[in-house]
Amino acid sequence: MAAAVMWADRGRRAAAVVGTVTRSRSSQAALKSQYDALVIGGGHNGLVAAAYLQKGGVKTAVLERRHVLGGAAVSEELFPGFHFSRCSYLLSLLRPHITAELELKKHGLKVYMRDPHAFTPMLEDGVNGAPPRSLTLGADLAMNLREISKFSQKDAKAFPEFVAYLDKLASAIHPLLDAPPVDIPGVTTGSLRKRLAAAKTLKPILKCGLRLGRNIPDLYEIITAPIMKILNRWFESEPLRATLATDAVIGAMTSPSNPGSGYVLLHHVMGELEKEMGAWGYVEGGMGGVSNAIANSARSYGVDIFTEKDVGQVLVGSDGAAKGVVLKDGTEIHSKVVLSNATPYVTFKNLTPQEALAPEFIKAVDQIDYTSPVTKINVAVDKLPNFLACPTPDNKPGPHHQCSIHLNCESVELLEIAYKEAVNGRPSTRPMLEMTIPSVLDPTLAPPGCHVVSLFTQYTPYHIEGREWTDQDREAYADTAFDWVEKYAPGFKASVVGRDILAPPDLERIFGLTGGNIFHGSMSLDQLYLARPLPSLSDYRSPIKGLYLCGSGCHPGGGVMGSPGWNAALTVIADLKRR
Repeated sequence: MAAAVMWADRGRRAAAVVGTVTRSRSSQAALKSQYDALVIGGGHNGLVAAAYLQKGGVKTAVLERRHVLGGAAVSEELFPGFHFSRCSYLLSLLRPHITAELELKKHGLKVYMRDPHAFTPMLEDGVNGAPPRSLTLGADLAMNLREISKFSQKDAKAFPEFVAYLDKLASAIHPLLDAPPVDIPGVTTGSLRKRLAAAKTLKPILKCGLRLGRNIPDLYEIITAPIMKILNRWFESEPLRATLATDAVIGAMTSPSNPGSGYVLLHHVMGELEKEMGAWGYVEGGMGGVSNAIANSARSYGVDIFTEKDVGQVLVGSDGAAKGVVLKDGTEIHSKVVLSNATPYVTFKNLTPQEALAPEFIKAVDQIDYTSPVTKINVAVDKLPNFLACPTPDNKPGPHHQCSIHLNCESVELLEIAYKEAVNGRPSTRPMLEMTIPSVLDPTLAPPGCHVVSLFTQYTPYHIEGREWTDQDREAYADTAFDWVEKYAPGFKASVVGRDILAPPDLERIFGLTGGNIFHGSMSLDQLYLARPLPSLSDYRSPIKGLYLCGSGCHPGGGVMGSPGWNAALTVIADLKRR
C-alpha cells in the first residue's frame, strides 16, 4: 500500500499534476502554406478521411489542437506507469473494409478480443453460504443459457430466438453504414442524367429493405419503441432485462422506457470486430492504438499530420467558399477544401464566420441535441477488484474480469431512478456503472500486479441544479461511485492509487465533445440518417462551398468508427473531380 499513499493526493488532481502522456509524433514535414485539403481534428474519423483523400491524390494535412492524436479515441499516461483509454474505451464498429484497405494491423493495430462480454453481479446474500448470484453472457450460447436459467427457464428458452431476431435486423442495416444517405435533392430535381446518377444512392436502402423483407415492421418498431416494450415481450427476469437495457441507454440521456431507446441497443448489436458480430475488444496500449495505426497508415500515403495546431477559424473567401484556415497563433494555411472532424456545433458556431451563414441555419444548429449523461472515471489500482459474486484468489483474474461489468444494473427500476435524478439536475445517487479492466488482457497498460479500471457512469447532468460543476462535486460523485463498487467488490477503495474524473463539461473542454456527448450528438430518431445532424447536412457538405463535416456528428453516427470519415472523403473527391 506504499504506492497508494504516495500517489493518493496526485490521483485527486489527475492529469493536472502528471505531465507524462502518450504523445503522438507530428509529421516530420514542415507545415506548408498550401494544401489541397485540410482536416481539422486528429480523431479517428478525421484521420480516416485524410488517409482516403491522400490515397485519392488529394494532398492533405491534419491539424490537431491537442498534444496527442486520437480525439476521443486517445491513450494517456495519467499516473506513472498507468496508461488509460481516457475517453473512448472499447473497440467495435470499426468497419472491416477500412481495417483492410488502410492495413491497420500492419501499422500497429493489435486487438484483444473479449469473451465473455458482460458480467452483472447481484447485491444479495448467497443461499446456504454460496456467493451472490451473477449473470455472465458471452459468445458461448450454451453458457448463456445456463446463466440465464439461474433466473428464468423461460428466458433461457427464448434467448436464442431473441439473438437471431436482433442479428437479422442488425445485419440488414449494415449496407446503410457504409454509404451516404439517399441524395433526395439529386433524385427529385435536375436533369435526367443527374437524377440517374443520384439514384445510385438508393441502392443501400433498397438492399436493406430486401434483406429485411417481412421484418420491416420489426425494424420500424425497434427504432421507435422504448426498449422495455421489446424486452418485456421476450423476457421476465430482471437481471437479464436490465443487462440488455444498459446497451439501449449507454451514452444517452434516456431511460429504457423512453421511445427510441431500442435503436441505441441495435446500434451496439451492430458492433463487429475480427469478423465476429456483436464483438467488442481492447486495443493494445489503449484506444490511442487504433488512432495511431490510422495515423501511421495516413502518413505512409503522404498525409502531413500535426499536433498542437489549434484552428481558430475557417477562412471564407469573397465568393463564399472555404479557402483554408487560420490558426489561433495567426498562421494562415490555404486549401481547396476543409473538412471538420469537430462536432457540428463547434464547426458552425466556433470555427465558421457567422456572417457567412444564414441566421436560419445558425438557429437550426443551436437546436441539435448534445445532452449527455456520462461521467467517465479512470482509476489506477494496485490490486484487481474481487467480486463477492464471483471471487478469485491471489489477485488472479477470472473470465468475468475481461467483460463489461455492470454494477447497479440488477433491475430496470434502478436505471429508471438514476435517470430521473439526472433529469432533475442531480447526479445519480445510485449510478449505473459500466466497469472495464483492459489491463487483464493487455499487460502494457499498468505495472505488474496493478490495473487500470474504467468506470463509464450514468447519469449525471451537464449542470448541477443550474450551476457549474465544482471540484468538490466531482470528488463527491466519484466517492459515491466508489462506495457502490465497494459493495460489489470489497477492498476496491483501498486499492485506488489515482483517479481522473471527467464530468460532462470536462469531456467537452478536453475532447471537444459538445455537451460531453460521446456520439457528437444524440442518436435519437430526429438526428439519424437523413437528419444527421440536420436534414440540410446529411451529405457531409455544408452551406459553405468547400467546407465539409467528417466526424461522428454525421451519418452513420457516433461509435461507427471510420465510416463518417470514409464517406466524407469520397464525397470530397467526387466534388473535386467535378470542379
